Amino acid sequence: MAQFHFTILTFALIFVISSSSFIQQPHPFDSLTETELKLVRKIINKTYHVGPEYRFTFQYVGLNEPDKSLVLSWHSSPDHNVKPPPRQAFIVARDNGKTREIVVDFSSGAIISDKIHVGDGYPMLTIDEQQAAITLVLKYNPFRRSITRRGLNVSEVVVTSATVGWFGEEETERIISMRPFYLNGSVNTYLRPIEGLTIIVNLDKMKVTEFKDRFRSPLPKANGTEFRISMLKPPFGPPLQNSIIFQPDGPGFKIDGHNVRWANWEFHMSFDVRAGLVISLASIFDMDVNKYRQVLYKGHLSELFVPYMEPFSDDWYSITYLDCGDFGCGQSAVSLEPYTDCPANAAFMDGVFASQDGTPTKVSNVMCIFEKYAGNIMWRHTEVEIPGLKITEVRPEVSLVVRMVTTVGNYDYIVDYEFKPSGSIQVGVGLTGVLEVKPVEYTHTSEIKEDDIHGTIVADNTVGVNHDHFVTFRLDLDIDGSPNSFVRNELVTKRTTKSVNTPRKSYWTTSPKTAKTEAEARVKLGLKAEELVVVNPNRKTKHGNEIGYRLLSSPPSGPLLVQDDYPQIRAAFTNYNVWITPYNRSEVWAGGLYADRSHGDDTLAVWSQRNREIENKDIVMWYTIGFHHVPSQEDFPTMPTLSGGFELRPTNFFEQNPVLKSKPIKITSAKNCIPKND
Repeated sequence: MAQFHFTILTFALIFVISSSSFIQQPHPFDSLTETELKLVRKIINKTYHVGPEYRFTFQYVGLNEPDKSLVLSWHSSPDHNVKPPPRQAFIVARDNGKTREIVVDFSSGAIISDKIHVGDGYPMLTIDEQQAAITLVLKYNPFRRSITRRGLNVSEVVVTSATVGWFGEEETERIISMRPFYLNGSVNTYLRPIEGLTIIVNLDKMKVTEFKDRFRSPLPKANGTEFRISMLKPPFGPPLQNSIIFQPDGPGFKIDGHNVRWANWEFHMSFDVRAGLVISLASIFDMDVNKYRQVLYKGHLSELFVPYMEPFSDDWYSITYLDCGDFGCGQSAVSLEPYTDCPANAAFMDGVFASQDGTPTKVSNVMCIFEKYAGNIMWRHTEVEIPGLKITEVRPEVSLVVRMVTTVGNYDYIVDYEFKPSGSIQVGVGLTGVLEVKPVEYTHTSEIKEDDIHGTIVADNTVGVNHDHFVTFRLDLDIDGSPNSFVRNELVTKRTTKSVNTPRKSYWTTSPKTAKTEAEARVKLGLKAEELVVVNPNRKTKHGNEIGYRLLSSPPSGPLLVQDDYPQIRAAFTNYNVWITPYNRSEVWAGGLYADRSHGDDTLAVWSQRNREIENKDIVMWYTIGFHHVPSQEDFPTMPTLSGGFELRPTNFFEQNPVLKSKPIKITSAKNCIPKND
């Protein structure tokens, strides 16, 4: 019998929506278009000579955050007949070794703000300057001689860039470390590191400023590193059946520009070169009041801290990345593959960002949106207590997923926002890709002579190094309006009093406390049983409960580094799983606006030290998903996805179950659609 291969057949249309095609009047949160990026370059070029040859480069270009009150006024007006907020671009540029912050106004076609950044840290690296540094190293004669002395072919060497962090230096330069790898029979770059070489490039001077050939290490083998299905050899498996995704009535969502409507949800989605996918103005329709009600003003990835646990090696101690601030989680986002990254019923959107010289770069299909039918149950009940009568009601769950994948070096991060008709927003993060490995002389655990190899032997001469991933989201919740409060509802064990006639000795009850200041709202999850709820104290249900949304977290993981360790000082925003701050449109990046080589003096942890009032205010929730990763052999040569996430779930937001009256959807099997044998 012929073997079936895993393929997906589709009879649905794949939609592609270009980010450069907007309605005539842009939405206040629409991403900057290619036309607007070209205009930014033209306007700035009138004042500064643009381009690396003039030492003036664009490091970040994004939408200048519009005034929130103006956005909400525009959004709530009938047919948006109120004038939208001014459309502006915020630019971070390097100008002859200094960092310049510029705001360009599109209506006037002029620069309205221009200042030099004074302080520590440097802006996000661009793809162009990293590529220039790689080219520089590959042509650098001392490096080429070192490669040749190792008996390696320079043409088979790949060089990548790594930020170097900060370790107490009073003054820093804008430098990066260059890390060489050897192909020669492998395309799995990160699994064949060439260690023992110190290569430092100054990005402002675009010059190799330090080079040392310290030692030679074993080179992990190319065998067993292949991951392309076209190059793998039988036997294949495990076998998976073919799948058919078929929506006879078409998709259930509608896209107008970057606005999405589906079931009882409406929201806006956009793209930012640093954050990647951004969800804003998410509201849910409430049938009882016949209107959309606010839930999430804006939500996005804020920072991604990845410290490795090899502190003694010169090649490793500095690997403590702040991925979004160093490399850009949007800049590193990749084109999604139809049918595999996203199912057949998906629609796609492109992303655009400014390259180093200000010209637009488009990433096709960088975001996708699709309805998910995973066999889950939205709600059900079987009633068997009534004599002679059995009642079963079941509603299959359908949800809407918005997805982005960002590949930052060796890791691929899958970021999903999943909207459910019940009112929940589930945010998921998947970690996959390739381990960052260290070459060793060992091939078996019995050979290990050291006290600690800082990881796991996953292949011959290959240690997968222990590390963490801390994924921080910024969530500007507006629960039925902007003034909100944060309630810590502790579950408290109580003993029954002897005066009460009961055989029970204990029970638990709730003890809610509304946080008045930022200090009272910092939460390390898992220390005590409590529900965390953002409520609108000015709105109540007909039974008197404050309406709200609660946070349902994944298993908590916090940092294990000591707090005075330099990487942890820079990433102090991970000291707590949950922070609440008053809304401030300048407080967007948990690791600071200038994360590269930062000193940790402009982070979420520093802002929160002001201990501002947060009760019945416009507040922002910051939530960090943590992963402690001890590598295993199953993670080699590519890693099955490791998943985590959290859920924002309505709590007394509705008067009753909002999906009680949802009609069952018709799910059928297409028996006549049988794939041919290959």
